[in-house]
Amino acid sequence: MEPRVVFLERDSVKAEFSRPAARHTWMDYPDTRPEDIVDRLRDAQIAVINKLRIDAAVLARLPQLRMIALAATGADNVDLAACRARGIVVSNVRGYADTTVPEHVISLILALSRNLIAYHQDVRAGRWPTSRHFCFLDYPIRDLRGATLGLVGRGSLGGGVARLAEAFGMQILWSERPGADSVRAGRVAFNEVLARADVLSLHCPLDASTRGMIDSAALQAMKPSAFLINTARGALVDEAALADALRRGVIAGAAIDVLSSEPPPPDHPLLAPDIPNLILTPHVAWASGEAMAAMAAQVVQNIEAFLRGAPRNCLP
Repeated sequence: MEPRVVFLERDSVKAEFSRPAARHTWMDYPDTRPEDIVDRLRDAQIAVINKLRIDAAVLARLPQLRMIALAATGADNVDLAACRARGIVVSNVRGYADTTVPEHVISLILALSRNLIAYHQDVRAGRWPTSRHFCFLDYPIRDLRGATLGLVGRGSLGGGVARLAEAFGMQILWSERPGADSVRAGRVAFNEVLARADVLSLHCPLDASTRGMIDSAALQAMKPSAFLINTARGALVDEAALADALRRGVIAGAAIDVLSSEPPPPDHPLLAPDIPNLILTPHVAWASGEAMAAMAAQVVQNIEAFLRGAPRNCLP
């Protein structure tokens, strides 16, 4: 019987997916509700997913499933332990966002530092024609040169951000893990990074040790002039605490590309209209056309490797 490949979230990626060279059948679904996962994967040997959650209860109902091909790098939506127990291979894609995410991060830092959103909104509202001078200077503008960038996570994405930031003349602090007993060479204790950073950018995985790491205490430890950037995972941040901190001026601003629930409910704390100096983008830091094409190619390469009996990019 030919292996059956089912892509449950085809419309989450705007790129062409070639088909594996080996004999197979392929089925696309534009999107899938959680309650439909089991029915759609019942006869599948390979599932392609992006952000849908596949937990132990779902896997228990899918005895034919042999591989999960992630159209993403992060795997916090897959129960890896349950996959190991059932002999299911989980392969992710790697390196495809090494350009697009760092560029998005720097864009967000620049937008906050130069108050681009506020100036744009005022110009669109008719402020410039009524100005007494050739410009108006209602919002502070800060250069990046000489500012300190704290990075939490030293993988390829954090490294890409560091290279771009250094080109702007920023000073880099590599953070040790929160709560670590010791500080590795080349790193700085997390609490010290909080206190010294003019910009704090998150690039670490979401796990038990990092969930909620940016809570009210961490925000209070930051400079009142500091900015927070999160393009990693929403649950790294206590979102209600961040909303409160921005309202009270505990930090100067934040730019967030990821939320703990996506799409978010209308009453999500960071969607409130009264939060100052907050930029939200809808989980698109990864989504340049070039990056999506590279990711789609790698998903298919992972599936081909599995079908050849030599799985690659396997998660432990």
